[in-house]
Amino acid sequence: MNPDAVRNVVGIIGNIISFGLFLSPLPTFIQIVKKGDVERFVPDPYLATFLNCALWVFYGLPVVHPNSILVLTINGAGLVIEVVYLSIFFAYAPKPKRMKMLGVLAVEFVFLAAVAAGVILGAHTYEKRSLVVGSLCIFFGTLMYAAPLTVMKRVITTKSVEYMPFTLSFVSFLNGICWTTYALIRFDIFITIPNAMGTLLCTLQLVLYFCYYGSTPKGDNSGVELPVTASDGGRN
Repeated sequence: MNPDAVRNVVGIIGNIISFGLFLSPLPTFIQIVKKGDVERFVPDPYLATFLNCALWVFYGLPVVHPNSILVLTINGAGLVIEVVYLSIFFAYAPKPKRMKMLGVLAVEFVFLAAVAAGVILGAHTYEKRSLVVGSLCIFFGTLMYAAPLTVMKRVITTKSVEYMPFTLSFVSFLNGICWTTYALIRFDIFITIPNAMGTLLCTLQLVLYFCYYGSTPKGDNSGVELPVTASDGGRN
């Protein structure tokens, strides 16, 4: 079978899995709407995902990295979903959290505008544009994949998997495998690195899950409620 055809099939499967991951925080926002309060949830994961998706959308544009329609479509969908999440959060958040969101969003928009202008005006080949934007995607994608380290630390400390749902970890693992395979068929280092890192971290999450599942939880006085969010997933 033609490698490009196989890659497209893998990419389509990856898109389906990634879409599910983007929708995984939906119960959190249904809870926020029902209660009319964001409680202890924080907007940071959704602000980070918004920036990550926007960078991958830019990477997938024909002017930067041609023939990346699957990368463009899934991250475009993710970008729209994150805008909805942020809008809901903004509507029900107290004023201090709203001001923080506006400040972070302003910085993100300035950063994205600077990247777009610099790449379009300063890099005149697809290779150079892909290198600049892809390097940024690796950096921010890897940072997002590092987010579960906080949850993994809590699992070890409390000996409880309450804040690390098995389904999310397992689907994230499948997502990382799928997109790593996609990137290796026609090698793309910018997609390979963050997703390979994500696969490794999700593997560690699953190992921890099976190690501590059913254990009696210890006390945790951190007082921080962790939002359930998708990992970097198909934002690549």
